[in-house]
Amino acid sequence: MTRQRALRRGVGVAAVASALVVGTALPATAGATSRTGGSSHGGSGHGGTRTAMDTAVRTEGLPGMIATAREGHDSWTTAIGTADTTTGQPRSTRERFRIGSVTKMFVATVVLQLQAEGRLDLDDTVDKWLPGVVSGNGNDGSAITVRQLLNHTSGLFAYDDDPGMAAVLFTPQFLSRRYDTYTPEQLVRIAVSHPPVFAPGAKREYSNTNYILAGMIVAEATGHPYGTEIEQRIVRPLGLGGTSVPGTATAVPRPHARGYSKLFGGSPTPLDTTELNPSTAGAAGEIISTTDDLTRFLSALMRGRLLPQAELDEMLTTEGPGGLGIGGGTLSCGVAVWGHDGGIHGSSTLALTTRDGRHSVAFNTNADWFTGKLELAEAEFCG
Repeated sequence: MTRQRALRRGVGVAAVASALVVGTALPATAGATSRTGGSSHGGSGHGGTRTAMDTAVRTEGLPGMIATAREGHDSWTTAIGTADTTTGQPRSTRERFRIGSVTKMFVATVVLQLQAEGRLDLDDTVDKWLPGVVSGNGNDGSAITVRQLLNHTSGLFAYDDDPGMAAVLFTPQFLSRRYDTYTPEQLVRIAVSHPPVFAPGAKREYSNTNYILAGMIVAEATGHPYGTEIEQRIVRPLGLGGTSVPGTATAVPRPHARGYSKLFGGSPTPLDTTELNPSTAGAAGEIISTTDDLTRFLSALMRGRLLPQAELDEMLTTEGPGGLGIGGGTLSCGVAVWGHDGGIHGSSTLALTTRDGRHSVAFNTNADWFTGKLELAEAEFCG
């Protein structure tokens, strides 16, 4: 797996099993756990989940980890390890963090809301909304649909696979370039400077370029930046007080942990990458959130609070290439879950839910070399 493919990890249960980079051992510190209401989880609370988190932090050398699980009216949250390896400050369940590609679930939800309102159609071509933007080198926006962007069947080259962009993102060059601003148009130009990877619809391959374009289409269809639409349509109605779309802002709102990165294989030792300009991720991965907000979002999504039934069914399709902005699969115990994972410099996140939205969980570690997401999912839903 290339470093940039590690950064773009992304859709559902198959993705949470994929490897990033294993780190060197760091000692974990004691953490805190809290619960509201009772718990029906396996008859023994979330002890298995806590054990899996402890094991991951210890064996993969992660600074720390936090989690929130929501089951019906009950919630459980825990924090282990350190938020700052210099001061030893422990992690807190109140922290905000960068969610990486989990952003795509928010973007896809807004696109589907716009379809439900008749303001766009999943079968519209990219050229209908962004004429001439996807062109040259065999790229043709008139042959790619909005649906193909959301399910990663467009065939468009991933801009973060470009050698120049990869050097900016995945080598020590990142440290001097972390505050650079990239517009969505610039990122798309980088992508279309390469030929497509395959013909539209021929197969499925994850590409961040797809969601940069989806964000641009939301802006064209509404007259507002995609982030404004997320705030108005999802964040405010659900009361997600820890969730924001930072744009080019380089800081994470407090409280937050320090983020540690090995540049997805580009550095042998962890580097502090807490501050960065997330415009390199944009609509493919820039959102900041909390574990509590992510479980609230997933529960609301699955319970029909954000999408009409027809659009929710389209989002959760298991036919062909699968879901739109979300992936699904069945764990070893037979529990089917839906969600997304995400990695960005200094942060790795997993958010999953059952189809009825009654059981949702979100994890975050303030490191980007974590490989054990599938074990966390198994512990929470099968333990």
